[in-house]
Amino acid sequence: MDIHDGQITALIASLDHHDKPTIRAAVDALIPLATESFELREILDRRLTASGYKNYWPVAYILGHLSQPSGACIANLLDTLDHREPDIRWAMALLLQRIAKDEGSVIKLLIELCSTGTANQKRMALYCIRDLTLSDSVTLSTLLMALRDEDPTVRVAAAICLKLRADLDDSGKKLLLEVYTSDADPKVRHTVAIALANLGSASEEFLAVLNKNSESEDNQTKKAAITALALLEKRRSASSGSQSNR
Repeated sequence: MDIHDGQITALIASLDHHDKPTIRAAVDALIPLATESFELREILDRRLTASGYKNYWPVAYILGHLSQPSGACIANLLDTLDHREPDIRWAMALLLQRIAKDEGSVIKLLIELCSTGTANQKRMALYCIRDLTLSDSVTLSTLLMALRDEDPTVRVAAAICLKLRADLDDSGKKLLLEVYTSDADPKVRHTVAIALANLGSASEEFLAVLNKNSESEDNQTKKAAITALALLEKRRSASSGSQSNR
């Protein structure tokens, strides 16, 4: 491959294009080329840190698919979790998850971002932690701390992630219940109700609040409570059926 070929130069230039399909086509073409060429990788490394360009995330995305991406590449991917377009945020998140499986330091960076990032970055970092199916105490603590974030969308994301954490203990479930009964944002309360039910939490206090809210005049509050009660009943029935078959 001739690295000075005009077509490759044009592809690199297309990374700064305003049209997203054009950028994606250039990215898709450059990933396999950069995999084969150390010289092209060096060019892209310099492009990532050079000033005067509009788009840096496509370069980081290409380099992130190669072995041992640099710190600058990972930092750019983390920054792009705040991109205005959701599909680009998710593309970066999926790539970061892939890198994190081989580079444990990326998990630490995601954990840090859950408290230091923008609302977009916090949400995406939380979803990365969820999708990595981690079960350690540090990430669990990170999710619980996010329940107290000032941004309600981050609190919703934390609740969504927590509903899959089978390692959540009684104190964690108590915190979720506290959020369900006191959070100022209805979306947070509704999401937490489903999370608690999904975790199988059937404390008397939780059931009492659910039964009360199932008769609420607010349709969304009522719907969430009824859904949570149905989930708990489904889990109870499944547990009973499993025990009867022993």
